[in-house]
Amino acid sequence: MARSMWRGAIQFGLVTIPVKLYLATEQGGIGFNMLHKTCLNRIQMKIWCPFHEEVIPRSETVRGYEWSKDKYVVVTDEDLESVPLKTVRAIEIEKFVDEEQAEETASRFVKQAYYLEPDEIGRKAFYLLKSVLADAGKTAICKIVLRDREQLAALNPFSETMLLTTLHWPDEIRSLEELNLPEQEIEIKPTERKMAEQLVDSMTGEFDATEYKDDYREALMGVIEAKVAGEEPTRAAKAEPTKIGDLMAALEASVAAAREGRRAGGEETKAPAAEGGGRSRRSAKEPAKSRGGERAGARRAQEEKPARRRKTA
Repeated sequence: MARSMWRGAIQFGLVTIPVKLYLATEQGGIGFNMLHKTCLNRIQMKIWCPFHEEVIPRSETVRGYEWSKDKYVVVTDEDLESVPLKTVRAIEIEKFVDEEQAEETASRFVKQAYYLEPDEIGRKAFYLLKSVLADAGKTAICKIVLRDREQLAALNPFSETMLLTTLHWPDEIRSLEELNLPEQEIEIKPTERKMAEQLVDSMTGEFDATEYKDDYREALMGVIEAKVAGEEPTRAAKAEPTKIGDLMAALEASVAAAREGRRAGGEETKAPAAEGGGRSRRSAKEPAKSRGGERAGARRAQEEKPARRRKTA
């Protein structure tokens, strides 16, 4: 069973909705252990006290803030709970903004996503807020304290719940002035633009996250399995950057490859489509009531569609 990592309430106006927060994502990948190079045994990370010159257990450590050079004040869990802010135990909604405006501004710089689960007493208010946000195309901008820090966040309808996405504060977002971006100095020829547009068009489609997987993890496991078997892993060829003189040739070749890939994909789907022809004809004769139910389901899905979300990191 999922375990909540925060418990509090959504607050806007005089409305309070008790909720729990759950991590919406988890880290995949392959885990490694640190070994001693000479004997290949796992190392241990010890907590060392330089004052007593001894290793101490984690249970003897406390949280401290350095308020002056080498001078600390201890901050306990009770101290953190007593911070005089509503957001310590509340998702405090500051305002509602158009969803598109939220996406075009700081909400592109996201940190972490969380699912919300309403307590039984707050379910009606929770789903009322979710429905209104979905119908109006609004995003709730709010603040919440998580892991000893106040976070800026966006709250959006998502499937059967709402999604809280923590954001970076404006002063945490680096300026583009730190980068060398001479866009105005670059001259793009009409033929290059046309070919690039054709490449984009040939690769355009609907995004379905289930079509993608972590290829790096599988390739890395292949390297590990080869080493376990005493074999030398096959190394990948290094991709060289496209030279300016070869840009048109690279674009033309890319367009041709993308079109060929689409044709191959279309041929693969023709056979199953032909086999299902009889079923398609039968489905066309289904009663109007069934098709009406499908349309109603589509409307409900449209009403509950996830808020357009940025892409992450």
